[in-house]
Amino acid sequence: MKPTVKEFYNDKELISEVEKLSSQGISKKNLYVLSHDDDRTERVADNANANEIGARETGIGTAVGNMILSKGDELRNQLQEMGFSKEEADQYEEKLDEGKILLLVQD
Repeated sequence: MKPTVKEFYNDKELISEVEKLSSQGISKKNLYVLSHDDDRTERVADNANANEIGARETGIGTAVGNMILSKGDELRNQLQEMGFSKEEADQYEEKLDEGKILLLVQD
C-alpha cells in the first residue's frame, strides 16, 4: 500500500509533524523524508529521527541505477518504488522542484 504524503515548505513543521505522529503511535521507522536536496533530506530526517528512502526500500538494483540518473529521475524512481504511479511520482517531483519537502507515512 502506498504511503500517505504530507507536504511542507518549512523543515521545522515537518519535524513537529513527525513528533505528533510518533506520539499517536506511528513508528518512526514508517516515516520517510524526501526533498530535492540530499543534504536537506539527510539533515531533516536526522533531526526528526525519521528515515530516508534508500536501498532497503527501493531494492539494491534501483538504488545503484539511481546513482547515474538525474536528481528528478532518481526522485521519481524512489516514489514509484514506494508505491506511487508514474503520474503521481511526476506530480510529487514537481512539488519537490518548488522547494517542498515531503513526509511519507507508511501505514
